[in-house]
Amino acid sequence: MSDAGTPPSTPSTAPVDDLQPPEAGAFTGLSERVAGAGPSDVSSPTNGSDNGSATRAARGSTKRAAKRASKRGPVAEPPVRVDEVRVLDGPNLYFARPAIKVSLHLPGYLDLRRTEAEALASRLGMRSARPGKRGTALRQRFVMRLLRTVTRRLGTEIGAGRLGVRVRAGRSAADVVIAFPWVHRTRGRVAGEQIGAVLAGLLDAPLRADEVIEAAAAVILEAPDGPGPSVITPTVPVASVTGTNGKTTTTRLLAHMCMTAGLTTAWSSTDGVVVMGETKEEGDFSGPAGARAVLETPGLDIGILETARGGMLLKGMGVTTNDVSVVTNVSADHLGLQGIDTLDQLAEVKAIVTTVTKPQGWVVLNGDDPRVWAMHFGIRAKPWALSLDPGSPALWESINAGGRGITVLDGEIVVLSPNGDPDRLVRIVDVPMTMSGLSRNNIANALAGAAAALGLGVPRSAVIEGLRTFAPDPEHNWGRLNTYTLPLEGGGRATVIMDMAHNEAGLESLLEVARGLAAPGGAVRLSLGCAGDRADEAVVSMGEIAGHGADEVVLKIAEHYLRGRDPEALLGLFREGLAKVGVLDVPGYGTELASFRALVPHTLDGDVIALMCHAERAEVDRWIREHGGKVDDARAIRRKVVSARGEHELEGEIAAVWALDDEDARIAAAQRLVDQHPGDPRLLHELAGTKDSAGDEQGAIGLYEAALAAGLKEPHRHRAQIQLASSLRVVGRPEDAAALIARVLESRPHNTAALVLRALVQADLGQERQAVADLIRATLEGTTDTETQAYRRALRAYADELAPVPPAPSAGG
Repeated sequence: MSDAGTPPSTPSTAPVDDLQPPEAGAFTGLSERVAGAGPSDVSSPTNGSDNGSATRAARGSTKRAAKRASKRGPVAEPPVRVDEVRVLDGPNLYFARPAIKVSLHLPGYLDLRRTEAEALASRLGMRSARPGKRGTALRQRFVMRLLRTVTRRLGTEIGAGRLGVRVRAGRSAADVVIAFPWVHRTRGRVAGEQIGAVLAGLLDAPLRADEVIEAAAAVILEAPDGPGPSVITPTVPVASVTGTNGKTTTTRLLAHMCMTAGLTTAWSSTDGVVVMGETKEEGDFSGPAGARAVLETPGLDIGILETARGGMLLKGMGVTTNDVSVVTNVSADHLGLQGIDTLDQLAEVKAIVTTVTKPQGWVVLNGDDPRVWAMHFGIRAKPWALSLDPGSPALWESINAGGRGITVLDGEIVVLSPNGDPDRLVRIVDVPMTMSGLSRNNIANALAGAAAALGLGVPRSAVIEGLRTFAPDPEHNWGRLNTYTLPLEGGGRATVIMDMAHNEAGLESLLEVARGLAAPGGAVRLSLGCAGDRADEAVVSMGEIAGHGADEVVLKIAEHYLRGRDPEALLGLFREGLAKVGVLDVPGYGTELASFRALVPHTLDGDVIALMCHAERAEVDRWIREHGGKVDDARAIRRKVVSARGEHELEGEIAAVWALDDEDARIAAAQRLVDQHPGDPRLLHELAGTKDSAGDEQGAIGLYEAALAAGLKEPHRHRAQIQLASSLRVVGRPEDAAALIARVLESRPHNTAALVLRALVQADLGQERQAVADLIRATLEGTTDTETQAYRRALRAYADELAPVPPAPSAGG
């Protein structure tokens, strides 16, 4: 309790990393905060009692210091306040071993006169101290130095020797954070609490510095030892995976490779604890509780630990060391929470996993992310750089440092080492999770997973097989770029992508994949939403990204992830971002399923629905299946990617058909492709073409018609119509040919082949004058020759003499 009798504040539930609900009991011990955090001057001792006269003296000095400060003017807060004493059980932001973190608010020190600050420094034996002016950043640096000095003296007094101390500036000049290692939990926590008592006592000039420090030391020494750290030292190989995006996918891929090698594998992630593919516990286990659950698995061969920022900040890592660490990337996410306000600070947190990797182990770093690659300066292990650019400097820096690299070379994943040729593992198009190379993020995740597996000693053959068989489907990677084909009531089929995208980088990646799967001319329709604990500017930014990248946007709320945010306020921020790029009147829905269902009626053949799905994945998956939808396998995704480019998945085989000189061999090769892929409209079109070119127009006509009826798409559809019209003309059906050519020219009025063919058909029908007139007009409309343009009026008059332009039909006709 505080001196004023204010009851201890109730610790709030700390947000966890990513978008999973907090796991029951996952953060037990993380809320070991000092009673009275908030308005109290000094946190209460662990057992709630005075702990003797020393504490009473410290409290009395705090009151006297507050009284002295009040004489200089009104003070709305106490001069010394302990906001939090946090027990970090494992490697953390400050030390590679358990530590006590104390968050302090020290307005009394910032408000000291310079002469008073100099006198205090002299009492503590601080040489050449320059306190600076009140309330300045220089004064904060002085306070940080003073705090370091006091803590070390306190450590000496209790017999801890030269205590390791880390001090950091907080958000305001009055905020300071200090950390020091601990061996015994209770005594370490009491020591953290007593730092506030010492700082309060030092503000009382009549008290000697030694007297204040000795009083606090007495309280610490009277406290029981308490238990030791609960962090685990692994007895099996362990990989720690972190990063802003891609860590769950990389964790699952790495586990898949280990299981492919026949190793008993367990892993933890934001979705739960999984042993050999069977989920043992659901929830967010990306912290120490997940590490413990994994490493307690009977008969374990390899443990893989997704390690999120929340657990590292609130509890520390769950293991003392790892054999391989992976950092996928660092981008804006959860900024403004738990004292992490910038990308550089976030990168420092993510780097924790790399500082405890064994010297003989491997640190896999994304060389395309400067903040991630910079982590190699602080590691003891060997570096392994990954990059999508085979010319990346990071690859060569890693290799020159005795490490390795992994990249994409000539469309293949290759491993680079100091003394050898590139080791070619597998083609990108044969790695299903890359979606035929469409997902750049998943290419990077594949590189990270392969490097980590090889670093753990997984056999090369199992790594390759794992890459070939790990698919972006609900079975292997639930909720991450899961892709479906959904039949539409109005005819045709649409693609649905369900993804965990939860920040700007994830949304950009999702839209990139969606656009790459949309048929030529197809639309991307997006259900947009995120958790409520994102910064306002991040939500607005996602609205802008969505407005730029999608053709239709609806908003959705995930009630479970509002985390205290008003839902209408959240939707308002999205609409603010959308309005910046001209997208207005965007509807919002109370569930993810409702937002998805709202998009379906507007969806046309070849469109893509992209759903940012965090809470209702099972419900959306069920709805899709109940309405005839199916999960896309690797081949279906490949077909969509190729089709979106206006190509066919068998483009190479088709080219080989036309490379044959013998007409009969060409027809036979095309027939084999049709037999192997019955009903494929593109292959029917190619077979028709082989017969047509061999003079078998009658045989070609039925195949052209079959291809068009099967839904042959552009740019091949109008070509098939022109070729069919040509064949109809040759077999003596000019009227049918004329009708078909007219339909082509409705959508492509300047297509030269269609215009010439129309003239030939008109001649066949005895309309020679009309044919010549139409050709003249078409030539004049399409020419860019300046000399021809000079005769435009005269030539048009000649055409009108040959055959006047028929009048346009009336509006009522």
